[in-house]
Amino acid sequence: MAWLPVPKGTARAWGLMSRSKDRGRAYHFAAHNYVIFAVPILFCDPFLFYGCLRRFHLPEPHWHARMPILAVGGYAVCAMIEETGRARSIFEKDASAPVSEWAPRLRSLFFDRRGNASRPKLLFAVACADALSVMAAWPLVNLLLHQSFTPTWRSFWATVFVAGLFIAALRVQWSYTIPSLRKFVQQVWKVLISVAVVSLAISGVIFLAGETSVSPEDVGGWMELSAVLLCFVRFVAALVARRLTRAGLLVRRTVIVGGGKDAEHLIRELNNDPDNHLCILGIFDDRQDDRSAGDFGGVARLGTFEDLADFCRKSSVDLLIVTVPARAEERLMQILDKLFALQVDVRISALNSKLRINSRAYSFIGQVPMLAAMDKPLGDWDHMLKAVEDRLIGSLLLILASPIMAIVAIAIRLESRGPIFFRQKRYGFNNELIEVLKFRSMYVDQQDATASKLVTRDDPRVTRVGRIIRRTSLDELPQLINVVQGQMSLVGPRPHATGARAERDLYENVVRGYFARHRMKPGVTGWAQINGWRGETDTHEKLVRRVEHDLYYIDHWSVLLDLYIIAMTPISLLTGKNAY
Repeated sequence: MAWLPVPKGTARAWGLMSRSKDRGRAYHFAAHNYVIFAVPILFCDPFLFYGCLRRFHLPEPHWHARMPILAVGGYAVCAMIEETGRARSIFEKDASAPVSEWAPRLRSLFFDRRGNASRPKLLFAVACADALSVMAAWPLVNLLLHQSFTPTWRSFWATVFVAGLFIAALRVQWSYTIPSLRKFVQQVWKVLISVAVVSLAISGVIFLAGETSVSPEDVGGWMELSAVLLCFVRFVAALVARRLTRAGLLVRRTVIVGGGKDAEHLIRELNNDPDNHLCILGIFDDRQDDRSAGDFGGVARLGTFEDLADFCRKSSVDLLIVTVPARAEERLMQILDKLFALQVDVRISALNSKLRINSRAYSFIGQVPMLAAMDKPLGDWDHMLKAVEDRLIGSLLLILASPIMAIVAIAIRLESRGPIFFRQKRYGFNNELIEVLKFRSMYVDQQDATASKLVTRDDPRVTRVGRIIRRTSLDELPQLINVVQGQMSLVGPRPHATGARAERDLYENVVRGYFARHRMKPGVTGWAQINGWRGETDTHEKLVRRVEHDLYYIDHWSVLLDLYIIAMTPISLLTGKNAY
């Protein structure tokens, strides 16, 4: 892909936008906070996008823009692949540019700390591009057929509705997955099927509504142009996915559990498929005999099952493949029991299995059949849906709650000396420690940072204002800031402090599989809270019931369930009696 010429007006506009440091910081702040709702500008104004790149003074020699570029709301990310295949970021080129201080933020939009591309964000960008394509097709068709177009709110919401239908139709066909996006021909068929389904739906709506202002020619042209634009998006997405995968930036970090000849055979089969999007990190096996050597076809043995959980959390493992034969039922169950608390997909290799199982029960990685044992609570698409839900509703609730939060802050400051906020380390997603914000409800010299001693009724450590805000849960409102920052979710298992105890026992020692509740981000409210399990957990039974509700929520998550919990939370606060 050659460099495109940039119109002087567009380049000049970009130069004005980023000339001053203060203005650059302002744009960084806006983009960082609203990027998740933003529109991919690449598909709206490619020249503006290339103007952005020119501000980084990218040299043209020997570089290939071999990877189409995805841009979201003022951020621009372009992984440039050199002839050697090594991936580099455009933001490494000019440290003296005025925007260099927020370049790492730009790079982090689609890439994580290890340089790997974020699958959920890429899929979300593709969905945004799909929606824009369908919405843009309607005015373009009117201009082509009638040489005029008058935008109205009615036509706008109609295009939004139809764009939603297209995304739903593509989603049902599993179009928004990385393996699917890499197969362009398959994607074209899915687009054509979606066009047929949406066309029938629109025709039915027009017929039932008795609409006469829209002609069949207009609808037909709209669908045809939408199909062309969607196929173009798929072509770009397929090229991006393939290049990122082959550059090692869009791989699934994989660990094989179990050694022996089965593991060696599996590795050989996976390596024979260069396009399987897996990066095998190593093997974990408890056996110390000849069946579990130190190396399997270039893949090292990294440790035993006891080391596996810690490795998965620290190395951001995406997939575990178990090679233990299904006939070793007891050993297989022991392994799966240890993997239950991990935020990973678990598959059992059926490569050497002699069991006769219906082929529909298998999924395939390359040509290797797999049996699904466990899945992450949130897939790539679900992850983005929940993130949008958290940022959108969380920001709205934070704005609405601001007056109440200001009143509470003033009351705390007037009653006792000390900070307004209480910051406490709690377990977050994947067992990582996060700093949770609360309004301070205790006297400063009697605060318990580890929650080793539960708050009881008429606890002398609690201030008068503290009793009110704890009973009404107003002390939890600052956690909306954690939600907007991405550390917490609106709905999820409530975060527990590191030293929390039930009957003098640490929580993780009371409930078997306790850490499985950390497979999702902790929430401000949750399924347990609206079902009466709010407040202190001073007994083993209370803790067990709360964890049961948390795991139920994780296993049955949906956007509708989240909305139901959010709607029921105020009612549970009015009727609940366990918080003090």
